[in-house]
Amino acid sequence: MTATTPSETPDLITLGRRIRHARTSRGLTLDALGRAVDSAPSLLSLVENGRREPRLSLLRAIAEALDVALADLLADEPPSRRAELEIALERAQRGPLFAALGLPGIKPSQKLPVPVLEQLVGLHGELARREEEAIATPEEARRANTMLRHERQERGNHMPHIEEIGEDMARRAGYTGGALTHRTVARIAEDLGLTILHVDDLPRSARSVTDWRNGRIYLPPASIPGGHGLRSLALQAVAHRVLGHERPRSYAEFLRQRVEITYFAAACLIPESAAVEFLSQRKRDKDLAVEDFRDAFGVTHEAAAMRLTNLATVHLGIPLHFLRVGDDGALFRGYANDGLPLPQDVTGAIEGQLVCRRWPAREAFTRRDRASESYQYTDTPAGTFWDSVQTGTAADGRQFSVTVGVPYAHAKWFRGRDTQVRRSSTCPDPACCQRPPTDLTERWQAHSWPSARMHQQVLAALPRGVFPGVDDTDVYRFLERHAPASDTAPVDAP
Repeated sequence: MTATTPSETPDLITLGRRIRHARTSRGLTLDALGRAVDSAPSLLSLVENGRREPRLSLLRAIAEALDVALADLLADEPPSRRAELEIALERAQRGPLFAALGLPGIKPSQKLPVPVLEQLVGLHGELARREEEAIATPEEARRANTMLRHERQERGNHMPHIEEIGEDMARRAGYTGGALTHRTVARIAEDLGLTILHVDDLPRSARSVTDWRNGRIYLPPASIPGGHGLRSLALQAVAHRVLGHERPRSYAEFLRQRVEITYFAAACLIPESAAVEFLSQRKRDKDLAVEDFRDAFGVTHEAAAMRLTNLATVHLGIPLHFLRVGDDGALFRGYANDGLPLPQDVTGAIEGQLVCRRWPAREAFTRRDRASESYQYTDTPAGTFWDSVQTGTAADGRQFSVTVGVPYAHAKWFRGRDTQVRRSSTCPDPACCQRPPTDLTERWQAHSWPSARMHQQVLAALPRGVFPGVDDTDVYRFLERHAPASDTAPVDAP
């Protein structure tokens, strides 16, 4: 490793161990060194234990007294294997994980044998590993997701620093307008020393796998119909490096990173300046439509709808809401900064909650013509909202709807504002749509016994792992199969 210069901030624990190693190698006591540098032995003891940062003048005096170069004292590698173990133990005992155990610390003195140090450091390492892979309960996940949704709502779902990075990378890779091509995505990866490869044997638990050592991003086969998702997957893999992510230490951090990489991919696929120019013109024409936004940038309807939530409030002054709802009425994903009362449980989580039957997100499933967007006004206790809805079919065959809507006053900017379809909803009042009609209840309540479909995820804890649900063994075996015959120089992982 390269020695640290005096102008950089030293690692105090390593610095202290290097001073102690140099001192004891020369047979000096703390008292003798203290006299040589005109400093109290107690102060030198704090320095050697990494608990006090010495002034540069004292460091120079110590280096001169021990006849070593100042750069040697400031080097960032431990002076010996024993010192390396002592440093690891000291760091572990200063961390929050050890503090939570409520156990007394062990001073890594010279009397402590090296095998004991090895065992202690190994035990702390295993504790840290298990902490990283701790199971998150569904309740914890919902709370983390709710917190992120509230944060996004407060800032209009806009992340300017990611917008800037995404657009800059797309432009440098050759983007000039319209849909971002697969070739441009490949150039974005190449600018970071990464190559995109399509394989048909990805681990079932992973959407993509990145090999930082050999600079490779592995994606599913390029023959997947449409291929829109492949560009996003590649950009999300790139985003971890671009945004400086480290391995997540909690489920909340994992979720936050997922939000950020998804946002980065959207900022590349639909660069802010081009998108705002397009949307502003359509607003001036009073002809905003998600389907046009989708087609102009070659993305899915859901991606265009979500991207609209990033830009509409900040750049167009339009508050709005977004919903993805399954054909069973359950809310899969939602966002609102326009006052729409999203259904939620007692923790404030919205995922899995049933939306009102009168809302267009569910009304859309009853319509015959689903080829294009449908429109509806809905009167609610929070006011009247206008919505455009598009239905689709997921990979598992289940149908879903994507809704983008605004308060009545902002409907004037959108195509479909002249719709005559209007419904009324009083949810969360159970009398609105949750309670069956009285005549049906009287006729069937005592004579029915449905077999409920179990949602196993309600009972199960979230999958283990730093990357929840990913089978590490499958991933490592996959990388071993695809590694080049001779590994190249390692590429630093994020």
